Order: sequence, then C-alpha cells, then structure tokens
Amino acid sequence: MSVPHVYSAISEVMSKLAKVGISKANKNTQQGYKFRGIDDVYNALAPFLSESKLLILPRVLNRIVTERETKSGGVLFYVVLDVEFDLVSAIDGSQHTVRVAGEAMDSADKATNKAMSAAFKYCCMEVFCIPTEGDNDADATTHEEVRKSDYHDPRPAGWKSQDTRKVTEVQKRILDSLQSFGIDKAVSIWCEVKDDHEFATAVWTMLPNPVKLAIKEAMKGAA
Repeated sequence: MSVPHVYSAISEVMSKLAKVGISKANKNTQQGYKFRGIDDVYNALAPFLSESKLLILPRVLNRIVTERETKSGGVLFYVVLDVEFDLVSAIDGSQHTVRVAGEAMDSADKATNKAMSAAFKYCCMEVFCIPTEGDNDADATTHEEVRKSDYHDPRPAGWKSQDTRKVTEVQKRILDSLQSFGIDKAVSIWCEVKDDHEFATAVWTMLPNPVKLAIKEAMKGAA
C-alpha cells in the first residue's frame, strides 16, 4: 500500500534530527535554566524541511488577550493562541494537521509573536520527537506577576462560559473598522454589544488600551 509522502517526509526529518539534535544553547537570565530558542529550531529544521520537500503552514484559529499586573505595578499582555499547523508534502500534496496552543507574555507589543513562536517550536518538538531535558520553557525571560491572591482579574465571573470565538470576532470587527473606516464605525460596533454587560466586559478586556481610550473619548464627545 502506498504511504502518503507527508509521512515519509516527517520520518526523514525526524531521522536527520535524531543524528544532529538541537542543543540547549540559550540560558534564562532569571532562573538559570537552558533552553532552545526559536532561532535554534528554525536553523536546524530549515535545511531538512527543504531536502524532504515538507512545508509547515500555520493557521491561527483563536486569539485571547488579557492584561496582568507585575509586582512593580506595570502591565503584561498575556496572549493565548489556538494554532493549527498543516504539514504538507510538496511532492504529492498530502498533509497532516497538528493543533497546539501557544502562550506568552510581554510588556509591549511582542506577546502574540512570542506565542506564535512557542506554538511552532513545541509543535515541531512533538512532531519530530526532538529530545528534551529539564524543564520545557519557551522564553528567555521570566516575568514576575503579582501573586494570585493579590491579583484582581478584570474579566467577568462568567468569562469561562463565554463563546470566546465570538468575543474575538467582535474585537476583530472593532479593530478592523477603526483602521478602515475610523473611530465612529468602531464605536457603533461597540455600542451593539455594550448593553450585554458580561459579554461587553469580555470584549473590552481584549481591546488594546489606546483603542479603549479612543472609544471613551469619542463616546464622551458624542454625549
């Protein structure tokens, strides 16, 4: 029976990685453990993927952003991504899909990028059986959050029961409208949901602070 090429390609890459491995050349500055950086994974995988005619194509299914407070009073953006990676053969078009989660925190605008890198790295580590040792940790930096007992979660109590995909869709509509049509259109979309307190709070929590401020100012000016 003929086996789809995608599986023989995965096996080829796995075999090559088993011989050379990917060393833990990076060190976490806060906690001192060693880890493989995303660049290490890219550099090791790229030639083998090319030789085996294997593509890895990402697709983000869902994105959730929340804000967390640091011990020093700053803000961290915590991003969780639900990502599918299609492993596709360039020989016969056969494919196998892997679904993973990626999580990351950052104090500026890099949280989503980090979460995407984490998802890709651990997808590859699992698919190609890249050997590990010690703690599996994606980041070179460990952020200091406040203790759970000291942290006030701004999300509503019923957050877990929310349709997070719908929340994300409304957030995207607001951001896309702001960029394409301006603040008035973004405000009109916000007004569609603002009276549903629990749902509106979930959407509001996910919006970037500058967008929240722009909406507040526009609504204040229209009052």
